[in-house]
Amino acid sequence: MSAPAPALGRPRLHLRVTGSTNDRAAALAAAGAPHGTLVTAGEQRAGRGRQGRAWVAPAGRALLASLVLRGPDFALLPLAAGLAVARVAGDGALIKWPNDVLVDGRKVAGILAEGRPQEGWAVLGVGVNVAVRPGDLPAALRDRAGTLGLEPDHVEPTLAELLEALAETLALEPASLLAAYRALDALDGHEVAWDGGRGRAEGIDDEGRLVVALDGGRRAALNAGEVHLAGGA
Repeated sequence: MSAPAPALGRPRLHLRVTGSTNDRAAALAAAGAPHGTLVTAGEQRAGRGRQGRAWVAPAGRALLASLVLRGPDFALLPLAAGLAVARVAGDGALIKWPNDVLVDGRKVAGILAEGRPQEGWAVLGVGVNVAVRPGDLPAALRDRAGTLGLEPDHVEPTLAELLEALAETLALEPASLLAAYRALDALDGHEVAWDGGRGRAEGIDDEGRLVVALDGGRRAALNAGEVHLAGGA
């Protein structure tokens, strides 16, 4: 019998303030930190999301965490992370491919996977607006960003829920993971646009790519990039 996988979240480094939890976790990973090592912070001053965007969150009101993960295959890691966060966000949460978690159409979490697959490790950064108030956000984000609407003392319990959900989704076989993800697909059947094209989203293929129907009966499978509902966020 094989030994059980190490628990996620141990060891843990908690920082009152840091530039980026992903940067700290990546440095630990490169130095040999074990699978499951967790870096958390009360405040980030250089947090970032996908596509090079800044991740903005008021001190003490958001879950800011990065995990060191070791393994042979990270192909579906972004989808597994999105599914875990959606489960924590609760009923009604949907996922906009690849891993923007939406509640009532507003983004409540940011997920960024980085690392060196050739060296067998990745860092998974997750930011969740647990107790963020609308007035805490920059004006430019208030029509797109959402919150779980909880209180600051729920940040730590939410982290515990997230670690448990991640352990479950990371252990799923690809077919089960994709089936669960597809059930929460916010884009399926909708017109979408991206840099260089637009079409109708037709779900997620077995490699985790977004399938899009194009004019003339053609289809495309998107590997990465920013996709929006056509005419929307």
